[in-house]
Amino acid sequence: MILRNIQPLFTLLSALRKQLIVTAVAVTIGMGVAWNFAPSLLGFLEKPLSGQTYLSEVKKIAYLKVKEHYPSLYTRLNLDKDLASGGKKRQLNYSSPLEPFFVQCKISMLAGLFLALPVIFIQLWRVIAPSLGPRERRLVSPFVIIGTLSFCVGAGFFLAVIWPFIINFSLSYELTGLQSWFSLSAYVNFCLRLILVFGLIFELPVISLLLSRLGILSHGLLARNRKYALLASSVIAAFHSDLVTMFFIMVPLYSMYELSIWVTRISGGKKAASPSPVPA
Repeated sequence: MILRNIQPLFTLLSALRKQLIVTAVAVTIGMGVAWNFAPSLLGFLEKPLSGQTYLSEVKKIAYLKVKEHYPSLYTRLNLDKDLASGGKKRQLNYSSPLEPFFVQCKISMLAGLFLALPVIFIQLWRVIAPSLGPRERRLVSPFVIIGTLSFCVGAGFFLAVIWPFIINFSLSYELTGLQSWFSLSAYVNFCLRLILVFGLIFELPVISLLLSRLGILSHGLLARNRKYALLASSVIAAFHSDLVTMFFIMVPLYSMYELSIWVTRISGGKKAASPSPVPA
């Protein structure tokens, strides 16, 4: 009796093992492809250290507006010196012999994960496909494409908008006499972790859409639990030590929840079957 009860579990674990092996092979191949590009990717992550980001351009435009409309204030605050200071050359530092090698491995692994995303989503779909009907199984292509794009958009949004702001905020403390000395591992680990976090955050509307189409999730359920979603977003963001990073995780996370409500409302999902009339 016991063996008969656990047989479906063994079958599920066997199928899951196959999907995990395929996923691991895909990520390994992607890591090998990305290995030679890892130094260039590291250079891209280091770019905000120069201070020349979109924030410096915004500051330049704002200072010029102050100079144009309030020249006395511009002179009194010595904004011309700040504007002429430009970027400052900063470098990452490492303290152990093999630290750059392991950092290159981490960057290559994350890049390999990005390259293997279509395979990962296909394997995930194969795990849940047996419990779906023929109509839902036709959603495999949209699920793989939208899921991959959403993860990439989340990571790109972080690298283009959030990461420069975080580094710029950190470097602003040099004005008090402190000198920045970033550790290579700490800098890269912090960045890679947040790339994954933002990629997963942007997957929330995709997951909500899928669950809505399966009739598991509804617009009303999400809308009624907004306050709990806000609390959960705050708790998840609180795992990061500084308030700035917490804020920049909580706001997109809750924004994706609101987008999920909108998506489930548009998609409609499955309608509950109307009860059959009771015979007289």
